[in-house]
Amino acid sequence: MSLKFLHTADWHIGQLFYEYDRSYEHQQFLDWLVQILQTKQIDVLLVSGDIFDISNPSAQSIRMFYTFLNQATTANPNLQIIITAGNHDSASRLEAPKPLLLSSNIHIVGLVEKDAEGKIDFEKLIVPIYDHAGRIKIYCLAVPFLRMGDYPAIPDCSNPYTEGVTALYKELFDYVQGRKQDDQAIITMGHLHTHNAEITELDKTERLIMGGVECIPATAFHQDIKYVALGHIHKAQKIGGKEHIRYSGSPLPMSFSELNYKHQVIVFDLDGEISNLESIEVPLFVLLQRVPLKHQPLHEVIALLEQLPNLDKTDSVKLPYLEVCVLLEGPEPALRHKIEMALRGKKVRLAKIDVRYPESKTVEHQLIAPEQLQELQPIDIFGKTYQTRYNSVVPKDILNLFQQVVEEVNQTTE
Repeated sequence: MSLKFLHTADWHIGQLFYEYDRSYEHQQFLDWLVQILQTKQIDVLLVSGDIFDISNPSAQSIRMFYTFLNQATTANPNLQIIITAGNHDSASRLEAPKPLLLSSNIHIVGLVEKDAEGKIDFEKLIVPIYDHAGRIKIYCLAVPFLRMGDYPAIPDCSNPYTEGVTALYKELFDYVQGRKQDDQAIITMGHLHTHNAEITELDKTERLIMGGVECIPATAFHQDIKYVALGHIHKAQKIGGKEHIRYSGSPLPMSFSELNYKHQVIVFDLDGEISNLESIEVPLFVLLQRVPLKHQPLHEVIALLEQLPNLDKTDSVKLPYLEVCVLLEGPEPALRHKIEMALRGKKVRLAKIDVRYPESKTVEHQLIAPEQLQELQPIDIFGKTYQTRYNSVVPKDILNLFQQVVEEVNQTTE
């Protein structure tokens, strides 16, 4: 008889969305997940890292997480849960309650432990998964986010991270392969960045390290591994064209680049082979809104904002997050104030103002050699900087003000 799995990751409990608290959204997601675990009759829940957004989460975030574990296992006493730490999690803090969980079906793996000789304790990274008759049906390679020193050091290699992590997965697979029986399968978990993974706006600023050197190829996972449950990249996707190597993606939107993106969890059956694999869309508990859809001049944007619905009795935590897109000709010191005034009493929460300027009319910006800097006056540097940022010449009134500042500075230094 097959076992039914649910794969999710990157919850980031405690995260702020442009300074707004997201406790309501995270609680709604966890409540929804408890229901899905029941209605889909899930046997095994895989959570591939980044449970929390920071390594030292608040008491509220910790309470939310452990309340979920209690509710999920109370609703389904036979549910097996395997959780690995991500780069945002404190591995030791996440593992701290393990002694209390020894008698339960909840397994948390945060650390890569080693013996006195410095060899990786593979046994601590293996979680047996039992069928309904209590027999070991599957072995899970529960690998958390790997930091330097967690993976084998490969001498004389061109990429210590990629080759080291690949070696760890191979050695761990070989270790389990040597003990498993023919009717037992192997799955694995990981919190890492794979080659050719499609990334989101937040992934670009946070996940890419060393120019993409810290990437793992899909070939790092042995072909006999039945499913690879990945976390770290926030967009759900399969990797290397393989249906069984997947990122579940984050359940909540992490930026406005995900405005039209459907978040999901992955569900599948495993009985020797993968079957009935499907993605289940996570409801959007708080809407994302962009006004206008394309950048427009400020006066047009203000007019559109003033047409937004007025605030009613809606709970403030349910108000849509708003991104305002403005096209400016130059600096606008009072920009935020003008937008906030237009939004007074409106049924939105201002989260982001995205400003763009006209495209540059110059072919390219010339680099200034160090020796040329000595020949430039402050007003020349100011003019070039302004041109680079705003793609237009400095207005005469601003130029006059800058010149006054330069003269005052020169007078005070004489």
